[in-house]
Amino acid sequence: MEKDEVLIKKAASGKLGLHKIQDFVDTDKAVEIRRKAIERLTKTKLEHLAKHSISLGAVTNRNIDNPIGAIQVPVGIAGPLRINGEYAKGEFYIPLATTEGALVASFNRGATAISESGGCTVRIVKEGMSRAPVFKLRNIQDSVKFRDWVNRHFYKFQQIMGEESKFLKLNEIQPFIIGKRVFLRFVCDPSDAMGMNMITIGVNKVIDFIEKEYPSAKAISVTGNLCTDKKTSAMNFILGRGKTVSAEVKIPEKIVKEKLKTTSKNIAEVCYSKNYIGSARAATLGGFNAHVANGVAAIFIACGQDPAQIMNSAMAITTAEAEGDGAYFSILMPSLEVGTVGGGTSIATQREALEILGCYGAGTPPGTNAKKFAEIVCANALAGEISLLSALAAGHLARAHAYLGRGKALK
Repeated sequence: MEKDEVLIKKAASGKLGLHKIQDFVDTDKAVEIRRKAIERLTKTKLEHLAKHSISLGAVTNRNIDNPIGAIQVPVGIAGPLRINGEYAKGEFYIPLATTEGALVASFNRGATAISESGGCTVRIVKEGMSRAPVFKLRNIQDSVKFRDWVNRHFYKFQQIMGEESKFLKLNEIQPFIIGKRVFLRFVCDPSDAMGMNMITIGVNKVIDFIEKEYPSAKAISVTGNLCTDKKTSAMNFILGRGKTVSAEVKIPEKIVKEKLKTTSKNIAEVCYSKNYIGSARAATLGGFNAHVANGVAAIFIACGQDPAQIMNSAMAITTAEAEGDGAYFSILMPSLEVGTVGGGTSIATQREALEILGCYGAGTPPGTNAKKFAEIVCANALAGEISLLSALAAGHLARAHAYLGRGKALK
């Protein structure tokens, strides 16, 4: 205890860096000492940050630096949601982490409507996680020659990246020339991982090879923003990044009226006016949907995904049409960036959430678990879209939030 007090005082006085504490004690003890030092520095009692079940020592320098505790977000369950995917087949209970009242209830209602209609069909239509380094050449003529040289050496680059990980495969290189600068968008299959770390390491090795074999090409940065990582972009919206996934369902008019409390015609009118006309007037980028970000954020946080990837993953186009005796809904998510290994997926609580879905870890064959999870995320987003569009068509949105968002039962 005397040693602990010495470290706390040194850290609180600034004589010992917070990251240096673990040089003197194990990582679990370092968390406690660091937290107590912060309590003294800020005159704040961190009683609840200290209460958690995950091992902060185990995640130190892997998932978090200078940990002092854990934030707990309530997790609710929506479902069952029936999915007729290529990888996700059957009924799934969806863990959603959120602090927004009425959110889980809304997704649950959409899941019920989908399931009672026989389930939604989901397909992954394209795959490829990207990293785009930028090079500086001597002039535009050299840029064109460099592009052609890169194309001729594709299989060599594929070999180099494959040496980084047997689960990493380079699929294509998309070159973009702007004067004497050349951006190379490496598009890869990272198997069950979201893949940014392994791809970045692999691309860095390719850069080393390029600078050695093509001396006039000087790498400016391993990422030149044409990836495009953690920023919404037309590039990702059009070409896709991660997994491009689409889902659809036809809901009979009887279910629309009984479960969604409106009509197919009214839902279609809301979708057209809100998702298309309103989004076009606002010039939203990738925002032709009702609230896809809500569902993506909630399942990402619950399942250990990188929350910053919501920027790309929540881009979507939602359609709703009155078709025959019912409503046809579809969703396209062009840049869904998910993984079931690596990152935060191995943290105990997040692992359990993935296990609820049967998606934790590497799939057999490799890559199938990440594909399954992507289909589930897309189907869940569709459920949320159906519920919100219906609530807007029925005029129930404010009423639902007034009750469920304030701890009351909806009547």
